[in-house]
Amino acid sequence: MFETIKNALRNKDIRKKLLFTLFILFIFRLGCYIPVPGLNITSFQDVVNQNDFLQLMSGITGNALANGTLFALGIGPYINASIIIQLLTVGIPYLERLSKQGEEGRKKITFYTRILTIVLAVVQSVGIIVNFANSSGSINTGLFFGSVWFAGIFMTVVYTAGAMLVMWLGERITDYGIGNGISMIIFIGIISTGGLSILTELEGLATAEYAQHLLSLGIFIVLTVILFFCIVYVDLAERRIPVQYAKQVRGTKMYGGQSSVIPMKITGSGVMPLIFAFAILSFPSMIISLFVPESNPAHQGLAEWFSGSSQFWYGRVIYSVALCLLIFAFAFFYAQIEFNPDDVAKQIQSNGGFIQGIRPGKPTAQYLRKINKRITLFGAIFLTLVAFIPSVAFSWTGSQSLVNVFSTTGILIIVSVALEFDKQLQSQIMMKTYKGFLK
Repeated sequence: MFETIKNALRNKDIRKKLLFTLFILFIFRLGCYIPVPGLNITSFQDVVNQNDFLQLMSGITGNALANGTLFALGIGPYINASIIIQLLTVGIPYLERLSKQGEEGRKKITFYTRILTIVLAVVQSVGIIVNFANSSGSINTGLFFGSVWFAGIFMTVVYTAGAMLVMWLGERITDYGIGNGISMIIFIGIISTGGLSILTELEGLATAEYAQHLLSLGIFIVLTVILFFCIVYVDLAERRIPVQYAKQVRGTKMYGGQSSVIPMKITGSGVMPLIFAFAILSFPSMIISLFVPESNPAHQGLAEWFSGSSQFWYGRVIYSVALCLLIFAFAFFYAQIEFNPDDVAKQIQSNGGFIQGIRPGKPTAQYLRKINKRITLFGAIFLTLVAFIPSVAFSWTGSQSLVNVFSTTGILIIVSVALEFDKQLQSQIMMKTYKGFLK
């Protein structure tokens, strides 16, 4: 990684892209500290800290959600819109045709994604405002002529504009920076949140509890190194299925006769099964907070059951089992969307290829489907461990802030984006090298 960055800085064009990317990320972090008038930040933080999914979203936005700032929604609406469009592409023939029409089709799909991003941003903004309006003192209506409606409309417009601005910044990184701008924004949000938590622990070294904070940091560093090593090891693992292509004579030339591989990653679905599983389990808790008054005794009990913080052991067990089942379900669902054994087998057969020991056509598709199911099973087990082990491991540090940041999907997102960033730099360095060689 460091050698790749060193080589990239030697090239003028790549160095400009790196500086442009850093500039856009600086603007994003600046927007995470711009306050929105009329909000009580303390109430915002209290509600976010009581919900696991909101804590995850706040970590991705660099604590912008917990602080109720301009970029409180972050890149969330755009990610959700992209996922929904991707899922609809499988079921709606019109969108499926657009996805196969090259550049023009991708432009139309991008347009639909942006429209859906605006809709989701408005819905999420209204949900946040209604949620916090139920908490006493969360919204200062004095700045809006004493009207909750004026305050709600103003904040909806501000939060929606902030979400669209974050989307625009991500697209600028993709077009003019290193690339993969959306992932870079998520990455910098998690890293900045973790940095603030570490600074909080360092400030605690100056207090009377010096030994406790020093022990927490020591345990945290050791566990971080171990977990990062394990996650990188699994993330880079893949099953390579060898494919042999037969020789073909066309005219006076001979084609084929080469061998290739089909790489199948264990974590091909990425972190999406985790995000969807946490979102579904956290959705009832959010509905309860919207429609069940806090004075109702059932409010706290129901919220605990759907947030995994139940005071009864069987409540936590039921929550954990439900989370595991959802992770497995979404892992297999995404595996079917991203890898189609029938299409791959048809493409191999049309190019004169075959897997050794397997007949072309339907037997090849059945073989690939069996391999894909086995790999997806191990990937789902890995994601389930990622959902629980980091939280349990970092709880030994005694620091709740570190547990909230470096848990569930946070570490996996950091590793995935860092590896993708390294691949992007290597590919651009290689392109520049070949270009200079041809000149």
